[in-house]
Amino acid sequence: MDINKFCIAGINYKKADAGLRSLFAVNYQQYSSILSKASSFGLKEIFVLSTCNRTEIYGFTENVDDLITLLCHETSGDFQTFHQSAYIKKGIEAIEHIFNVAAGLDSQILGDYEIVGQLKNAAKFSKQHGFLGANFERLINTVLQSSKLIKNNTGLSGGTVSVSFAAIQYIKRYVKNISHKKILLIGTGKIGSSTCKNLVDYLDTKNITLINRSPEKAIELANELQLRMADIADIKTEVEAAEIILVATNSEKPVIFSSHINPDQHKLIFDLSIPFNVDESVRHLPNVHLVNVDELSKLKDETLKKREAEIPKAKAIIAEAMHEFIEWYYMRRHVPMLKDLKVKLKSLHSYSLPGTGSSFCEETIDIRIQRVVNETAGKIRKTDTHGCQFIAAINDFICTA
Repeated sequence: MDINKFCIAGINYKKADAGLRSLFAVNYQQYSSILSKASSFGLKEIFVLSTCNRTEIYGFTENVDDLITLLCHETSGDFQTFHQSAYIKKGIEAIEHIFNVAAGLDSQILGDYEIVGQLKNAAKFSKQHGFLGANFERLINTVLQSSKLIKNNTGLSGGTVSVSFAAIQYIKRYVKNISHKKILLIGTGKIGSSTCKNLVDYLDTKNITLINRSPEKAIELANELQLRMADIADIKTEVEAAEIILVATNSEKPVIFSSHINPDQHKLIFDLSIPFNVDESVRHLPNVHLVNVDELSKLKDETLKKREAEIPKAKAIIAEAMHEFIEWYYMRRHVPMLKDLKVKLKSLHSYSLPGTGSSFCEETIDIRIQRVVNETAGKIRKTDTHGCQFIAAINDFICTA
């Protein structure tokens, strides 16, 4: 692992809208295919982070275009489209970026802590396929530890703010008599389940119907929260009956179309999915108000203002964690030399060179050798001149015997 070759190529919400991001969204099947082809691009250590707000590919390479080409080979988008909106970072800048991502500093909603689990799963998947080496894994673990410190020691993730919660805030702000409104939630995966619990907790309503492609998840959540569920085959009927609809499925294609909706009915629809799971034609219906993840992210509240004040604390924790990792990395590079030095000093003693007489017991000699090795490590840390320090250490050992 050479951190100067550590690269990241990515797109996120800052320069790419949800439609563009959906072209490069990576599911686990695509991720597996990317890893299977990585070796043919000369890539030995990579991982891909794909969420509703970003797609990023990390790896060690001389040419970051190899990462982009590999990613685009397995997604719907092309190299040029990706490159136009991409950010490319290398070395220390790339390392700082992954720390910021894990902390929630680079999230569409500041402090969004859900990214940690997504990053952890992405790295785990890469490791299972043999594309996450020991040093790379050390970096990921340091990043996750830093994120945990920020979570526990700052208010950066304080309160409850996420895309799903932003939808709840939107409903509270613009919808009256919520308890009398029929709500339909389509999709009961991670985001859907979180959204559902927020609906119950913050809107104080159970006038909610759940639909999921796999009915087992919907049944489980409905039983837990005492809600109604319906079959996916009845989606048109349920869409017509509902006044507020939230879509949080993980489908590659839309699940709601304008044909599902009576144009004379008023509907408030939230599309929490990437790629979009509500067909764009729905937006043009006269009585429908469609809100997607990009529009929800613009909602600010007092929680976000408080989080912004915590940024300097989070940055300080990241700076310390980065310093510790980089110091560990550079010392790790010199471990073979320090081991050779220890062997050399032991051999010098065994030859009983002048100044290394037998007046010292073996335990004392071992202590002296370790002291010289430790001091040499400290000098290397400061000067990074391991060749000179190797010679100086031998001289020091002989002269101070």
